[in-house]
Amino acid sequence: MTHQYIISGMSCNGCRTKVENTLNTIEGVQAVVTLNPQTATITMDKHVATEKFQEVLTAAGKYTIEMKSSKDTEEPTVKSCCSSKNGQEHKNHEQKKTTVIPHNATGVFYCPMHCEGDKTYNKAGDCPVCGMDLVPQIAITHTQFTCPMHPEIISDEPGDCPICGMDLVPMQASENDENKSYLDLLKKMKIAVLFTLPLFIISMSEMIPNNPLYKLMSIENWNWVQFFFSIPVLFYAGWMFFVRAWKSILTWNLNMFTLIGIGTSVAFLFSIAGMFFPDIFPAEFKSHHGTIHLYFEAATVIITLVLLGQLLEAKAHGQTNGAIKELLKLAPTEATLVENGVDKVISIHNIKKGDLLRVKPGEKIPVDGKITSGESNIDESMITGEPIPVDKKIGDAVIYGTINGTKSFVMIAEKVGSETMLSQIIQMVNDASRSRAPIQKLADKVAKYFVPTVVLISILTFIAWAKFGPEPAYVYGLINAIAVLIIACPCALGLATPMSVMVGVGKGAQLGILIKNAEALENMNKIDVLITDKTGTITEGKPSVEKIYAVDNDVDLLLQSIASLNQYSEHPLAQAVVNFAKAKNSTTVEVPDFETIAGKGVLGTVNAKKVALGNKKLMLQVKASISEAIENKIIAEQNLGKTVSYIAIDQTVLGYVTITDAIKENSAKAIKALIDQGVEVIMLTGDNHNTAKAVADHLHLTSFKADCLPEDKLKEIQRLQAEGKIVAMAGDGINDAPALAQSNIGIAMGTGTDVAIESAKITLVKGDLNGIVKAKNLSHGVMSNIKQNLFFAFIYNVLGVPIAAGILYPFFGILLSPMLAALAMSLSSVSVIVNALRLRNLKL
Repeated sequence: MTHQYIISGMSCNGCRTKVENTLNTIEGVQAVVTLNPQTATITMDKHVATEKFQEVLTAAGKYTIEMKSSKDTEEPTVKSCCSSKNGQEHKNHEQKKTTVIPHNATGVFYCPMHCEGDKTYNKAGDCPVCGMDLVPQIAITHTQFTCPMHPEIISDEPGDCPICGMDLVPMQASENDENKSYLDLLKKMKIAVLFTLPLFIISMSEMIPNNPLYKLMSIENWNWVQFFFSIPVLFYAGWMFFVRAWKSILTWNLNMFTLIGIGTSVAFLFSIAGMFFPDIFPAEFKSHHGTIHLYFEAATVIITLVLLGQLLEAKAHGQTNGAIKELLKLAPTEATLVENGVDKVISIHNIKKGDLLRVKPGEKIPVDGKITSGESNIDESMITGEPIPVDKKIGDAVIYGTINGTKSFVMIAEKVGSETMLSQIIQMVNDASRSRAPIQKLADKVAKYFVPTVVLISILTFIAWAKFGPEPAYVYGLINAIAVLIIACPCALGLATPMSVMVGVGKGAQLGILIKNAEALENMNKIDVLITDKTGTITEGKPSVEKIYAVDNDVDLLLQSIASLNQYSEHPLAQAVVNFAKAKNSTTVEVPDFETIAGKGVLGTVNAKKVALGNKKLMLQVKASISEAIENKIIAEQNLGKTVSYIAIDQTVLGYVTITDAIKENSAKAIKALIDQGVEVIMLTGDNHNTAKAVADHLHLTSFKADCLPEDKLKEIQRLQAEGKIVAMAGDGINDAPALAQSNIGIAMGTGTDVAIESAKITLVKGDLNGIVKAKNLSHGVMSNIKQNLFFAFIYNVLGVPIAAGILYPFFGILLSPMLAALAMSLSSVSVIVNALRLRNLKL
């Protein structure tokens, strides 16, 4: 027998599979389950009750099953949890529909019926099995949340930090998430003010002679009004503070909400007891009306002011990652695909590597790639921090998010999605913003003992006032004990470092300085030595062949030989030779045994002859003979600061190639600025001594070392570190990666290789030494800002707690109201964030 059933609770194909497998575990049952419609066709040897099916499904998950009747003409539908909510549902097999592709589609399509399981298609159309419209698969971006004070806390949903109780914030900058949090607090703030203001007026009216309110009602009745007005403030607007306080006590992660919760609870519960059981209190607690002094207004005003602080903090916190938001705004949503000579507007999510894209004047570059036809000038200031547009021609790289100038061009897509530089910058900024600087350990250590110490001081304050204070001593003791609890602010202490780091990292990103973590940002301010490579770091990294010299004047033979070797190498010098050969229309041949010798050069067999191209170390390794005449010529070239590579064929040096690589315009200025700041600048290069000396003398470097292999650079850094030096290393090549990793601060030129960038802790997108000066100045600015924040937080608590306890009363008669303490506590956190925001205007 076969029956059809309706299944509820399935949300994706995984659910469908789970339900089908669960039903088939029942003996004598064969079930086929479909997702759209949500039905089960069950064939059974003998009748099985629906209750039995429901029993096994309940054990598997929140699924329900019921027999399908003839009245069930409307079949339930479901959208896959892996697909767009805007996916096209099957309504009419006869009528052809236009598929609307959401902006965040991935370019992958599937059948909503999953007729062929998980099979997908690369273009829109109809399912070959059921005929339904294929729907686009959406790129899901799942926002996670973290604590601004404790970045190790990561949650899939918004909520409170289990350590400090603060609101979790989105790890990825999102205007919607932050607006939601801010608007929620704003709503609660309005409720709190609505009830707190009249309550405060009622309470303060006691100080008015012949209080007009008492002519309307008795003081006892007004006390009841205060009680009812306090309920929405405490149990709606401020309820989250009590929940956080209770959690903090249960987990013993004591924080600012512990103090707020205890303080306001004491005030509220004391007032409740005073209303219902006035006779249990001594006379000093009573007013001249014979009623107990109530503190409903203190509890509600404290909650309202803390809410105000949270509201201001949420507003200010949204500005700290403004740099990420600005970077996100750079991302275009559409691109113009050139396909078979026809322009077609597509979503950037549908761009694939190798696609040709037309970029029109004023448009944003849709992905990373290279220009294949046309030319233009491009504003790259949002990536490099440099305001002058850069001229681009065929073969030049263009960056996702930068803005095209006044001309149109066609480009080829090389990096898409998360591979693009902008995506990597945003991810790096996000990660660095959540990392912890070493200086934060001091604040963490203090915060660990802060709350218990404050609670103890609060208890001692009450005891001291009760024993030594003037009448009513107990009232003074209670009020001052509450003030001590309320004014103490571990939040300001905890926010001092992460807020400055977040703003500083964002500021760096806007200037083309990408910082991997907070530790690198802090240590950059401490460096004693900068180790720098030459090619691509001090120089442009765009070498060009000046000339090729051949002993027997057969330049064409040498050019073909070295170009054939260099076609397999990614080194900038190799590319220069290949480009020179193309310009001279020189042909290349295959080199089956090509080999790179790190720090020396390349080897291989060209036209049945052993060819070696590189420095003198390589010539010694292959035992090539060098005539005195050619050696003198090479030395003369090197003394002019040029790079010269020996060319040996069958162990005889038959010529050389001279390569020039211009020194970057701002290298000299940057090196001088660093030396003036007390930083030794040492050049370690694989180039020869003569060339290195010429460059070092021109730039007035502290010192230099030539003929360095990758291991030589590594050993030199280790030697300096053994002397107690804090070493930064700037480089751009694969051979720099070990030294970058060994240094205290590895600085990669963004124009260099991915390996170098991965090994570094700071990446300079523009790729020049001036970026190092800016990075050091940024580090100095951030560390100064952090120290200001820590000083402010420490001094605030050191002075605030004793004043709240009443230390000034014996001398000046000054006491601090719990309400003023709440205002001061709220503004302290905001002050720390506002101070951190000043970094956005830091001049580098």
